[in-house]
Parts: sequence; structure tokens; C-alpha cells
Amino acid sequence: MQLNTGLKKSGKSPVKIVTSDEYLEDEDLLEMMNVGLIPMIVIDSHKAEFWAQIFKDFKRYSQKYNFDWLMIAAQAYQESGIDQSKRSPSGAVGVMQLLPSTAADPNVNIRNIHVMENNIHAGVKYLRFLYSRYFKDEPMDALDKMLFTLASYNAGPGKVIKLRQMAKQSGFNPNVWFRNVEIIAARQIGAETVQYVSNIYKYYIAYRFIVKEFRPKKEKKIKAN
Repeated sequence: MQLNTGLKKSGKSPVKIVTSDEYLEDEDLLEMMNVGLIPMIVIDSHKAEFWAQIFKDFKRYSQKYNFDWLMIAAQAYQESGIDQSKRSPSGAVGVMQLLPSTAADPNVNIRNIHVMENNIHAGVKYLRFLYSRYFKDEPMDALDKMLFTLASYNAGPGKVIKLRQMAKQSGFNPNVWFRNVEIIAARQIGAETVQYVSNIYKYYIAYRFIVKEFRPKKEKKIKAN
């Protein structure tokens, strides 16, 4: 009411607040806003500041290590629901669900991953290490290189290498994840890694669709005015 009073005095249109569905959490609305599905939301200021920092860190470190930040956001959502307070029974920490020992490895070397920014940095840097060490020069397309990297993040690169070998022996394409190596993964190590990669890809496609469908329209409208 105070905001609209001020807008009216300035000769501007009032803000219309629409109540969201009761089953949507603040975090869901923030994700929708971040990719352009809704223009803005009203939430507690401390939550807004926290999530603004998360998305800024995703974009920063995705750019630094040459990844699509929407893919990293999709992975983080699968890992933790983008929740820095999350801890796994195995000791994995934070948004990227990384073990402190992995973060401390010389190939990553990021300390104090209980801090959100360090956690995201360590997770993305570890992903880049896996990509560069095991899949960068493999005869795969760009998407499959990423999918195998994600599988390695979840199951470990050693297991994924063995799965590729077994796939080749079984007549599947060892350079293609979907409908090929994932079939061997389901047989040998169970559904977890298969579901992990599949979920991330689905989230990623959804994020890309939302950005493609809604942001260009918004930009065109602004230019037209």
C-alpha cells in the first residue's frame, strides 16, 4: 500500500500483487524469476539477498570454467535443492554436495566449502577437472561429454570408465550416454546415477526453454517501447 501510494503520487501505475500457489516455496519462485518466467516476487529481504548471491556465484564460476550456468544450476538443484545447509550421510556438504576431501584435493584445492561461494566454486572446478581429464578429448559430442562428466561427479570417474568399456563389449556405443552407457549403468550400479543424469538434463532443458521463450519476448517489448 505504501509503495502504490508513492507510485500514484509519481503518476505511475500501481503494483498489482498476485498471491502464489500455496505449494510453491520461495525458492521455487526465485528460480522461476531468475530464468524470466515471472518478472518479480516479494519475499523476505534476507532470503532475496541469499538467493541473489547464489545465482551470481553460479554465473561467475560457470563462466570461469566454461560451462553453461543453467546446466550447473540444474546440477545443483539435483544435488541439494540448492540448499547450502544440506549434509549427506557420507559427509558431502552444501549446494554442490561435495566432500571436503575432494575439495581439498590438489586438482580442486578450494578450502572451507561450508561457505556457499567456496562450495559452488569447488563443485564447478571439480566438474571442470573431470571434464578436462577424462572426456574433453574423447570422440563424443559436447552434450555427451557433459553427461559423462555429470555421471562421474555422481559415481566417480573410475566407474564411468569401466561402464564405457562394458558398453562397448555389449554392443552399445561407449560414447553416448542416453540409451547406451546408461543401460549398462543401470545394470551394474543401479538406478541412482542414471536418474541423476536424467534429472539434471530434464531440469536443464526446462531452464533453457523458459529462458528462450520468455526472455526474448521481454527484451523485444522493452526495445519496442
